Amino acid sequence: MTPEFCPHCSPEVPANAKVCPECGSTEETGWSEEAKADYLGLPDDSFDYDEFVRSEFGGEDHSRRKVRWYWWVAIGLMVLALLGLLW
Repeated sequence: MTPEFCPHCSPEVPANAKVCPECGSTEETGWSEEAKADYLGLPDDSFDYDEFVRSEFGGEDHSRRKVRWYWWVAIGLMVLALLGLLW
């Protein structure tokens, strides 16, 4: 039997609804919190994101890349060209 209001997240549940439209709770799961993410394939609490990144992308840190010297030269030349146009 469908409850009038979801006992888990409290919004109104339409008559004859199989699941709560807000949280996904069902009669089979007892209108429980576990119904929210059971079938989404999400990692559990023991998932270590940093370990995942190291295993997928290697151990080196890519967050701080060095800007090559030629990019600084190119930027400098562009600034000089813009200043030349203003004068």
